[in-house]
Amino acid sequence: MKKYSEIELKTLNQQLKGISPSEIIQWVVERSDRPAVTTNFGPYEVAILNACVKIAPKMTVVWCDSGYNTPQTYLHARSIIEELNLNVKVYSPQQTAAYRDALFGGIPKNGNPLHDEFTRQVELEPFQRAMIEQSPDVWFTNIRKGQTGFRAGIEILNYSKDGVLKVSPFCHWTDEQLDKYLTEHKSPNKIKYFDLTRVQGNREWGLQA
Repeated sequence: MKKYSEIELKTLNQQLKGISPSEIIQWVVERSDRPAVTTNFGPYEVAILNACVKIAPKMTVVWCDSGYNTPQTYLHARSIIEELNLNVKVYSPQQTAAYRDALFGGIPKNGNPLHDEFTRQVELEPFQRAMIEQSPDVWFTNIRKGQTGFRAGIEILNYSKDGVLKVSPFCHWTDEQLDKYLTEHKSPNKIKYFDLTRVQGNREWGLQA
């Protein structure tokens, strides 16, 4: 995949804004050698998975499974994997949950000195290992503008800290637009999601750097 300059990236983002997600994905895939899409099977994730595999059915799907997902999330994931025939590569922490329970005394809350190490083990390390082993030149995500303060500045095309082109085809879409998209494609949504690194319900996955 070509490395774009800041000026080129800005121009491309202006051109791609308003184009449908499927057209954006098609445009990127045609220029990519090793595209991949990351997911946690959380809210609205089925939209990006559906859109990507319609363009590239064998696209690598990276799922960093912490092992702490709810039974509902695992059932939802299995349903989507089977329905879309996803080419899933699962990456889990190297340490067991029992090991972390003994070491950390359960899931550390925000502010706990052990929180950063816990997050590194369950999120950062599996994700970094996945990116090294799969080595994508393009990384599709379903992050959207305005979801959090951090995401207010994102665009359709961005570069990750590691220099991988990160593509967010639904960047400018609202929940209402995604609801309509999922209804049209008869795809089930997963509204409730537990982010164990923040120990609160309905939290998003933290690995979007």
